[in-house]
Amino acid sequence: CRQALRTAAGPEVDFARAEREHQLYVGVLRGKLGLQVLELPADESLPDCVFVEDAAVVCEETALLTRPGAPSRRKEVEAMKRVLESLNLNIVEMVDENATLDGGDVLFTGREFFVGLSRRTNQRGAEILADTFKDYAVSTVPVHDSLHLKSFCSMAGPNLIAIGSSEAAQKALKTMQQMSDHRYDKLTVPDDAAANCIYLNIPSKGHVLLHRAPEEYPESAKVFEKLKDHMLIPIANTELEKVDGALTCCSVLINKTSEL
Repeated sequence: CRQALRTAAGPEVDFARAEREHQLYVGVLRGKLGLQVLELPADESLPDCVFVEDAAVVCEETALLTRPGAPSRRKEVEAMKRVLESLNLNIVEMVDENATLDGGDVLFTGREFFVGLSRRTNQRGAEILADTFKDYAVSTVPVHDSLHLKSFCSMAGPNLIAIGSSEAAQKALKTMQQMSDHRYDKLTVPDDAAANCIYLNIPSKGHVLLHRAPEEYPESAKVFEKLKDHMLIPIANTELEKVDGALTCCSVLINKTSEL
């Protein structure tokens, strides 16, 4: 916990509580939702390795292994590569040393990609993503006051972008709307951190949304409760948030029937 990267000094992470919260997160995906969950082994030499989202972008049968913006995180990609190879995905590696890309800066809407240009992701990284996923439009969005694009937004439904209320978040949404040929619905929540949620469309369950717990963000939780067509599952993330972690950070969702 003490070695994990963080954008601002703050309270110490309660490691036991962080473990409990993460186990609950994994338990929801595996037990409650019936997904197959592949857990990567912990690596004590890589304090940020729980944030697997940053190491790969997976769309359909292709996986782009990223080149994280923080040099201390580059080795995380090796474990991700092994597990993605075991799923027989088409692996693309980002080898250009001028490129940086964190998966937390990549928002896939189902129609197109938005890539945040942040302290961790640059234009060259976005270009390689566009080369990798040629079937989809890719637009870049400047990110100034947050770590990643998905620090204040995510998909909350098939056509629905959850977005925070801060000026920076609303400005980024306006950029995305201007860049896109498609008109998305938006769900504005009071808290930027709560706008990072996990949407799943599971055949046996329908629309599922994992969102931040009411005890953390009560006003934002009330907004999610308006989504009457969704199975809503509150998940606490108090500890990993202290080191800039969000709900999407801790998993890479792969739409594939695995034979493992």
